[in-house]
Amino acid sequence: MHKTAAKSADLFSSLGLSRELIQVVQELGYEKLTPIQAKAIPLLLEGKDLIGESKTGSGKTAAFSLPILQKLDLNEKSIQAVILCPTRELCTQVAREIRKLGRRHQGLQVLILSGGTPLFPQLTALEKGVHLIVGTPGRVLDHVNRKKLDLRKVATFVLDEADRMLDMGFQDDMEKILRELPKTRQTVFFSATFPKSIAAMSRSYQTAPVTVTIDNPEQAKVNIKQVYYEIDPEDKFKALLWLLQQNKSESAIIFCNLKATTIELGEVLSESSISSACLHGDLEQAERDRVMAKFRNLSTRVLIATDVAARGIDIANLDLVINYDLPKADVYVHRIGRTGRAGKSGLAISMVTSKQTSKISSIEKFTGATIQKKEIQSLQHLQVEQLENISKRDDQLSAKMETIFIAGGRKDKVRPGDILGALTGEAGRVSGKDIGKIEIHDRFSYVAVSKNISDMLIDRLRNGKIKGRKFRIEKVK
Repeated sequence: MHKTAAKSADLFSSLGLSRELIQVVQELGYEKLTPIQAKAIPLLLEGKDLIGESKTGSGKTAAFSLPILQKLDLNEKSIQAVILCPTRELCTQVAREIRKLGRRHQGLQVLILSGGTPLFPQLTALEKGVHLIVGTPGRVLDHVNRKKLDLRKVATFVLDEADRMLDMGFQDDMEKILRELPKTRQTVFFSATFPKSIAAMSRSYQTAPVTVTIDNPEQAKVNIKQVYYEIDPEDKFKALLWLLQQNKSESAIIFCNLKATTIELGEVLSESSISSACLHGDLEQAERDRVMAKFRNLSTRVLIATDVAARGIDIANLDLVINYDLPKADVYVHRIGRTGRAGKSGLAISMVTSKQTSKISSIEKFTGATIQKKEIQSLQHLQVEQLENISKRDDQLSAKMETIFIAGGRKDKVRPGDILGALTGEAGRVSGKDIGKIEIHDRFSYVAVSKNISDMLIDRLRNGKIKGRKFRIEKVK
């Protein structure tokens, strides 16, 4: 009897959530509560202020989203919850999760307010009325200052990844927003670490907060193998091609310190027929979204990025991180932390010149981990042409998926199931195993399909219909 009770306490059905929410979590295949969900959800349902110390990948989005959805009054077309995130990408991920969990909430309106996107559609959506805001501090404050954001009925305020927002210099913006909120509200901080600045904000803006710390050894365990290669500066391009050929991965990020280096590397890898794309600060937001969508759905295997451009990237199953340029110790930690997540193994490779070997010692001291020195075998005997030929012959360095753009999205009432149905049904007539990730945006969608059938599938979709309607279909270049 005791075992049964303990077991049932791990289930979503034990939380007292509504029938609709229980149904949705079952449909989504969420079988068991994660530690942060088991501890945080009951407290949040009681209305308590909370400090949650938990790493990315712990299930914290559902931990704060389910209580918000439980308490939401859908008949009241006013902002009842605000969630602040450090980056546009994280806002998109959080909003996507909330929409999934709230898909049985008829009429639920979730709005993303983040920089890099036009203001006008956001203003129009706010005028029509929304229930829940997910935004970056700068853009949310911009709307507050314009008197376009009515926060008087906000019942729950969440700072997601609070430590990262402080690192990025958002403290003043966050505090200005907090001061605009009703005095009586629920205030929730989620953070991987708990610096003094968060403790100070908690004392100023929370009421008797309960601290929930998740120290799950399995979850906290970082399984990243760290190695470095000492390379002559003039051999770096050759060495990179060799490393990619030797360390094949589904997804890899190559970090550079300068935008110019990312562009240069992009050209080298493209000439070598390695599936790759560049991500740097000068990209327009639409181009950045396109690059990230292709990387997420494995249509692009290698992403070459600067640190600023890579903020907020959270890719599942990232196998490999290469530091083409060696960064400072704290930046190194952020870079390699993108692999080896949720108990999976990862590999971090650093390319260093003889003048930089002392930096490796500094990084080891900072991280408390050993970085193994390895030798590049026979590189001096290989010419760039030979390496390029290796890449061109090696199918494992090219992408197996292609991304298709469909000019219909959430606001056109297009759902993932509609697209999947069209692809595998009368319009597309292909097997489900040839379909990868489907991403639905407001007015368009991206879908990954097997490369060998992409052209045929685009022709069929152009002649067929999705949900009884014709949409513009094209390959994402």
